[in-house]
This record gives sequence, structure tokens and C-alpha cells, in this order.
Amino acid sequence: MTDQLIERIQALSNPTAVGLDTSLDYLPDAMKESCTTLEDAAKAITEFNFTLIDKLKSIVPAVKVQVAYYEMYGVAGWQAFADTLHYAQRSGLIVIADLKRNDIGSTAGCYSAAYLGRTSVNGNEYAPFASDYITVNGYLGEDGIKPFLDDCQKYNKGIFVLVKTSNPSSGQLQNQQLQGGATLYETVGDLVEAWGTSSVGKYGYSNVGAVVGATHPQEAAVLRQRLPHTFFLIPGYGAQGGTAADLAVCFDAHGRGGIVNNSRGIICAHKAERYNGKIFADAAYSAACDMQEDIYKALKMAGKGI
Repeated sequence: MTDQLIERIQALSNPTAVGLDTSLDYLPDAMKESCTTLEDAAKAITEFNFTLIDKLKSIVPAVKVQVAYYEMYGVAGWQAFADTLHYAQRSGLIVIADLKRNDIGSTAGCYSAAYLGRTSVNGNEYAPFASDYITVNGYLGEDGIKPFLDDCQKYNKGIFVLVKTSNPSSGQLQNQQLQGGATLYETVGDLVEAWGTSSVGKYGYSNVGAVVGATHPQEAAVLRQRLPHTFFLIPGYGAQGGTAADLAVCFDAHGRGGIVNNSRGIICAHKAERYNGKIFADAAYSAACDMQEDIYKALKMAGKGI
């Protein structure tokens, strides 16, 4: 799967994932003003997402869909989530379901079946929320990861494991030094690298990736050197304060090794003064183009090709 993602990135010269973390509040007034029920909100969000996908699919390789923004609209929101995943895949985009799910044993297996594998009903198999990648929490250890690894192997899927997250307080736990000298995030990163050993593809990266925030460039640089076969999902660019110069350390000498998420900076671009007067899809397109150029310049300055 990661080979496919890399080839899609290379074809578009754009290591960007658009975060469809879509709240009703993010929609233009004309789309949200008549919404009075959860069902109304979910329908408007679905329409908004579909329009963005149609506009952006020619310039971005992937979308990341954060499930929490859909869960808060109840059953109708879950349907909007499922419809968005399906429409994005049908449109040729790589789909990352941002779930941060995990548990142990059979429960982890159920999560994996829902998003990566299959659910069987009297011999009939279904893929309820089919995704190419999901984000998972690896802090329960290997028995909480193995069911996901098994489905990745069986169905050619991928996961991104939380390693060094973009939030300001991540260091309270993740930067703690363990016995032996390594930090907690380095230790988890080493596990991620090991979990991906059997799925390393032709570009040198496995299907077991890591979430590494752009807001912590020093730690990201350590991880890039330490995890040569681990592909990074890089949150934190834009609204969270991460810059293209910060995240350049996440990429290898060929400009490979990561994909950068931007949610509000693209889907809420129509609210920004810079894109004032543009309809929401056109504003999102302009913001995505600006981000592509920003990352390209940063990688070029760092001497990394793309």
C-alpha cells in the first residue's frame, strides 16, 4: 500500500493529505443556515466533502478523515463518514481513516475488521468502513497491534501508529527517558520499525507507518534517522503552528518518506482573508496549491528532491 501512496505522491509532486475533519461550523453560511437536525448537518457535511473531493482529487493524493467530527452527529454522522470514505476511494484518492483506535486481542481485531479487513455475516463478507490506512494507538504494545498487522498483510493495507504527536503536551509522556537512555517515543518508534519489517516495498518503506508531528522538528529528525523504513504521517502543519521548514526533516534525500496533513488550512480556506471572495471549493484548491508550493520550496532548500 505504501508503494501505491508514494507513486501517487510522485505523480502529483505533492505529499499532501487533506484533512476532512469537517464540522458544520466550517461550512459556508448558505450551506449550514437551514440545518436544524443532526440529519441536516450530516447531509450538508457530506455535500461539502463531496464537492471538495471533486475539486481536489487532481492535485492531492490523499485525504485523512477524522472520525470524531462525524461521531458527534450521531448515526447520521456515521453515515456521512462512511459515504465520505467511499466517495474518496471511488475518486481515486488514498484514504486514511483517522481513528486512533486500539485495544487488545479480539477487540482490536474487531476494529481492524471494520476499517481494514472484512466482517463476515453467515458466509457473506463486508468492508463496512473500507480505508487504505488507519491511525492506531500503539501504546498498548504488540498484542494490540497484531490484529491490524495481520489485516494489513492480508488485504494490502497500512496503519500509522502514534509515535510523536503534534500536540504541545505530548512531551509529558512521549519524551520521558526510559531505563537504558532512549525516550518513550524513540522506543515506540523502534517497535514500529520492527513491526513493518515484513512489508517493506520497492521504495524502502513498509506498510506500518508512524504519526510524527511537524511541530516537533528535533524529535522528527531523530526519528527519520532512526526509522529508515517507516513512512510518516505528519500532522501539525498550518493551524497548529508547524511550518514547511519544520517538517522537511521528516523526508529522506529523495523527498520521500512522509505525507503532510492539513485540515482547517484547506477546508476552511474560504474563511481566510487571503482567499476572500472565492467559493469554498476554489478557496480550498488555491490553499492546496499554496501548500504544495510551500513544501516543495522547503524540501528544495533542504536539498531533498520530490
